[in-house]
Amino acid sequence: MNITLKQLKILEAVVEHNSYTDAAKALYMTQPAVSMQVKQMEVQIGLPLFEREGKQVSLTEAGGELLHYARIIRQQLDEAELMIEELKGLKRGKLHLTMASTANYFAPQLIAAFLHDYPGAQVTLDVTNRTGLLNALDNNTTDMVIMGKPPKGHNVTAIRFMENPLVVIASPVHPLARQKELIPLRQLADEPFIVRERASGTRIAAERFFARHDMQLKAGMEMNRSEAIKQAVMAELGLGIVSLHTIEMELALKRLVVLKIEDFPIMRQWHIVYRKGKRFAAIPEAFKNYVLEHAEQLINILPLNINHKDNP
Repeated sequence: MNITLKQLKILEAVVEHNSYTDAAKALYMTQPAVSMQVKQMEVQIGLPLFEREGKQVSLTEAGGELLHYARIIRQQLDEAELMIEELKGLKRGKLHLTMASTANYFAPQLIAAFLHDYPGAQVTLDVTNRTGLLNALDNNTTDMVIMGKPPKGHNVTAIRFMENPLVVIASPVHPLARQKELIPLRQLADEPFIVRERASGTRIAAERFFARHDMQLKAGMEMNRSEAIKQAVMAELGLGIVSLHTIEMELALKRLVVLKIEDFPIMRQWHIVYRKGKRFAAIPEAFKNYVLEHAEQLINILPLNINHKDNP
């Protein structure tokens, strides 16, 4: 094949914008020029890259395979560019982070502290759900991911850097909020919970925790963001299980309370995750090391005034 880097860039743009016309605008090209380049690639490989329905386009199997390698090539070229800049002694570099939405409650504090020491770094930050995190890892579209439970079977390296306690939250007027003694876990059997989507790491951890205690988590409503869960709990729609990192402000304002539940919190960990064998440029490597060394000192969470067990 004699496909050019420019053509691979056009392929990525068409996929990103789902349109020849919008891709052309983003690349400062004409729509016919984009169409011609796509046709030339299709001639080169002997297979169609897109299926067209009106103005919308979707990848064929061949197009998906070519896109996969186009992203790998772009990533390697970006890494090569950064390496060359570092050899020239330039004190700057790029960092692309992708993180779970829950991590967005503390990660900006880490990034701000890092940029204080590395002011020349350029940071791109994507916040997404677990499915988005796995896609970023599989497609190699990010330097590293900050997430809770690392995935299995995705050929990645995961490094733990900080604890992530999951706690049960309630409205201050909920009957359980007035209980001073430790609440038996069995007392939650009939309580409706506001839960995350099924693919969420928090949801998975909570369901496994209840299953280990021969109980079933009673899901009342399903939300795809921790912020939505907090709002629903404050509206007295049920209890919630969230990361302690996400509720500092609500606890301080007394809009939510953490219930003293037997065997809680569920102790999880935050991880830095990246593709196995990935070669980092200087800035991503520096950020990884910075987080591993400073995260627990920089991120202060409110102490839990209850005894808890560590739960795997």
